Amino acid sequence: MDDSSAPLVRRTDDRGIAVLTLDSPHNRNALSGRLMDQLHRALDEAGADPGTRGVLLTHAGTVFSAGADLSEAVSGDPAAGPLRLAALLRAIVELPKPVVASVTGHVRAGGLGLLGACDVSAAGPDATFAFTEARLGLAPAVISLPLLPRLDPRAAGRYYLTGEKFGPAEAARIGLTTLACDGDPAEALQPVLDGLRAASPQGLAESKRLVTAEVLRAFDRDTEALAAASARLFASEDAREGMTAFLRRRPPRWAR
Repeated sequence: MDDSSAPLVRRTDDRGIAVLTLDSPHNRNALSGRLMDQLHRALDEAGADPGTRGVLLTHAGTVFSAGADLSEAVSGDPAAGPLRLAALLRAIVELPKPVVASVTGHVRAGGLGLLGACDVSAAGPDATFAFTEARLGLAPAVISLPLLPRLDPRAAGRYYLTGEKFGPAEAARIGLTTLACDGDPAEALQPVLDGLRAASPQGLAESKRLVTAEVLRAFDRDTEALAAASARLFASEDAREGMTAFLRRRPPRWAR
């Protein structure tokens, strides 16, 4: 099997929990079109499976997700990626099965949108987080759909603007994740997963509907405008400079 046909999302099953592993470590689990499509399909399959009570989203390698695949962003249709990402994030929020994330590595930019869309998440001691978009001439537009209804507003204002890196304790404090763990987040999440296994499908679906209602209202209201803003930014001269500088490992021209 060559790299072009290798699955980028792998599924295993653990007593009613569909474990979906992002498995594209060569590009730090970047949100390429292929990875997003495969994750969307895997979520749909888990949602339709009557034996599945929940989804555990995890990752191979040291990076949960680096966000947008910049090699695609600089060469493709700038509108395609934001709309695909918005559809994926909404699929996580709308899925009638709870989605739980286990993070042992780094999360950047669009990867933070995946966490924001999940219902419960835990991060281990080596995890780090950063909204790096402003440093690339972009903004965290589409990922704001699940994030802003859940994040502490003052923290969002700080980290959106500065791109600072922060750790798991701060991520939990501001509402980006649920738990900060001293050890393996998979172990810390076992009581959560056992709770899902003990629940009825109807109970889970209706309970999730209650806690995601405000997030879905944000999708209904703002998806079109934020996807258009993201496409405009990706097509801009600043973004071309920022992404090219990142790929070439040099500072962008505006850095001081």
